[in-house]
Amino acid sequence: MSSSIINRCFAILEALADSREGQSLGTLAERTGMPKSAVHRMLAALLEAGYAVQLPSRDYKLTLKLPGLGLRYLSNTDLLKECQPVLDGLARDLGELVRLALVEAESLVWIGKAQGARSGLLVDPVMGHQVVLHATATGKVWLSSLSTEDALRIVFRHGFGTNDPNILQGPKVKTTVEELQAELKATAARGYGLAEEEAEPGISALAVPIRGRDGQTVVGTLSIAGPSARLTHKQLLACLPQLRHASSQLTGLDVLRDLTP
Repeated sequence: MSSSIINRCFAILEALADSREGQSLGTLAERTGMPKSAVHRMLAALLEAGYAVQLPSRDYKLTLKLPGLGLRYLSNTDLLKECQPVLDGLARDLGELVRLALVEAESLVWIGKAQGARSGLLVDPVMGHQVVLHATATGKVWLSSLSTEDALRIVFRHGFGTNDPNILQGPKVKTTVEELQAELKATAARGYGLAEEEAEPGISALAVPIRGRDGQTVVGTLSIAGPSARLTHKQLLACLPQLRHASSQLTGLDVLRDLTP
């Protein structure tokens, strides 16, 4: 099987992963930029392998086989087992959602979380999603560790500057290259990322880096997120010492220190 066919197949899987209700052949062709005939062939293969199913409406939807593979992989590693106690302790101390994201193939993926809030408005997004890099505290921390050229190349590839409805963005998101460059420079200087109503309306977050064995490469991020009315700018900064302490605990784990982006 050629790499182009594999890439097409994964493009369809990623498009299907964004919808719980299913998507039509035409929608998938439009989202992936492929001819309907090519999408249909890929879907036939996914159906045969059990990774997708066709609904009575004729739309297509993922089965649980693919997330099952991910869970099988994680269960065979010590990653979450070693990291979860740190996440749980931090969430308990801060009383808000904390999340762990790891660098994967020039993107960031949420892979762990702990919910510390017990009442009021709760922020509790689905794990496994790629991070919207330019609009999140987590994304900014990682991007600020890269060269300007690499950071811009990556964010443009991930949809910066587009009106893609599948890219969640808030009212204060940076929309120009100049704004983003200034934000990444400020993030690098202070050593943490901030996003206040940039990824979502009414949601604020702060993130710190997790570094690899060389002490320089950012292999992941640790963040806190919650409603802006509860997590004001001042309250976010008050969480910084605890976030940094927990990050140092995670950095000390071999399971994370040995990761390479």
